[in-house]
Amino acid sequence: MKKVEIITPVHNRREITLLCLRSLSRIDTESLNVHTIIVDDGSTDGTSEAIKKEFPKVELIKADGNLWFTEGMNVGVRAALKHNPDYVLMINDDQVFDSKFLQFMVETAEKYPRSVIGSLLLLWDAPHKLFQVSPKWETWQGGWQLWEEQTIWTIPKIPWEVGIIVGNCVLVPVQAIFEEGLMNSKRYPNFGDAEYTPRLKKKGWRLLIEPRARVFCQPNTIPPKITKMPLKKKLDALFFNLGHNHNLRRKFYMHLDSAPTKLQGFISYWIFFARTAWQKVLGKSPKRCEKDISEIFVNAVVKD
Repeated sequence: MKKVEIITPVHNRREITLLCLRSLSRIDTESLNVHTIIVDDGSTDGTSEAIKKEFPKVELIKADGNLWFTEGMNVGVRAALKHNPDYVLMINDDQVFDSKFLQFMVETAEKYPRSVIGSLLLLWDAPHKLFQVSPKWETWQGGWQLWEEQTIWTIPKIPWEVGIIVGNCVLVPVQAIFEEGLMNSKRYPNFGDAEYTPRLKKKGWRLLIEPRARVFCQPNTIPPKITKMPLKKKLDALFFNLGHNHNLRRKFYMHLDSAPTKLQGFISYWIFFARTAWQKVLGKSPKRCEKDISEIFVNAVVKD
């Protein structure tokens, strides 16, 4: 029986967090020992109290609101390691799960040693459409390219290897954590997953997407436009607040650390910067023509 610790940091999303936990309570755990840890980072909306009432078996860790996503996840992982798991499942709380998703992820991890497994992320308001799955590195396009038109019908039918796993739902063997440590919360108060899985890949861990493990995600909230912010907030977002979506230093670190090589990361950042500036001048982003992921990653499908 394999032991899995499920971890997610949360903050002031009580109903969404409860929806996530209700979904997890209904998954298939046959032959699995599953335990859940919630890191409540300073919620003021009654999240902890609601979890205690409805899910008394969930381990709850309360923090003061200064952890952000990355260190919140790290706090959860440290707590999880005390339970001696075989795997740690890192998730976001704004998603619901197919009943068999964890069975498929563990099965794939057991079948392919030294592999970190990502689920198939789908939008919960358009459940046929992929969400942040299998980005492809393109140095001369400015780094990681996310897809916009991929669906459950355009992907390989068996696991395929990728260069990065977006951290909405990632099954990490505990041995990988022992070898490579935790996420870098100093550089990445948020978005620590963008550095973590590429780091594991560089250290010899294979990154796989398991297409049978379906997870349905809330669409991303669009951050406020930098042009609409007051000058003080604009300067803070761009240059000082590493946790902000628009922070230029964080974007530089992300390119540098997640790229296949440091040189590719350095070059891609300035291309990204130039392309972004040019798009601002044009007032629109160029339309990309996407091939199916099954074609793009045809040579990355895992062979038995």
